[in-house]
Amino acid sequence: MRSGAAAAETALVGSADARPRALAGDAAWRRSGVLAGLIVPVVLAIGWEAAVRLGLAEGRLMPPPSRIAATLYGLAATGELWAHAFATLWRVVVGFAIGAAGGIAVGALTGASATARRLLDPTLNALRAIPSLAWVPLFILWLGIFEASKVALIAVGVFFPVYLGVADAILSVDRKLVEVVRVFRLSRGQLARRILVPAVLPETISALRSGLGLGFMFVVAAELMGASEGLGYLLLDGQQLGKPDQILAAIIAFALMGKALDTVLVLLTRPLLRWQDTARERL
Repeated sequence: MRSGAAAAETALVGSADARPRALAGDAAWRRSGVLAGLIVPVVLAIGWEAAVRLGLAEGRLMPPPSRIAATLYGLAATGELWAHAFATLWRVVVGFAIGAAGGIAVGALTGASATARRLLDPTLNALRAIPSLAWVPLFILWLGIFEASKVALIAVGVFFPVYLGVADAILSVDRKLVEVVRVFRLSRGQLARRILVPAVLPETISALRSGLGLGFMFVVAAELMGASEGLGYLLLDGQQLGKPDQILAAIIAFALMGKALDTVLVLLTRPLLRWQDTARERL
């Protein structure tokens, strides 16, 4: 008995010591992954800059990185970039919040109820096939050309991937686990808290990230169709004035903002995944 207890204690101490090492290894792996992901864009930027400076390429329609950086700096120095970026950020955040909340609610309803799924899913999938630009004139007619129509368009773009992700996640839950919980006569609240919510969290977070990406696609469509500010307007202004450096600067600003918001979403949802692991352990 003593030797067994000692072995168990040694195993516990070893696992406790190994956890910080594993976490440190994961952090180092993530840092190396970030650095590796920068190799391709940095090499391409340096190569294009060198080609333009050596006269191997003209750089008129595809400006070198130094000219794009100068344009970004000029727009930031005058405050124009920040005004456009804030307008786009506000539209995406509000539209994402509305679309994600609706997608989670309707996805949970259709995933949990066969009757709701039969009634709603065919119509929602038909609406999902409508191109984003087709909604623009209707929303402008209903809501005007100001912020409400733009936010509504973004919310529609976010709603469908979140709805599909949540509904599919609930439908993919192993029914044997549900039956086991029913055998132990747990309440519906305990069923949701211990089985359904932990099971659907990873796919729901992935759906939220997909919805956020589509939100940026829809905000471009919204701002191209009638806006006086925003990164989409900056794109259109650069196209009309023949400024490829401004167009590329706006595209880079979109990329940086999208990556930043995606990172924030991942950080905010990380505690939920830890709670998911804890719920599974308790089960």
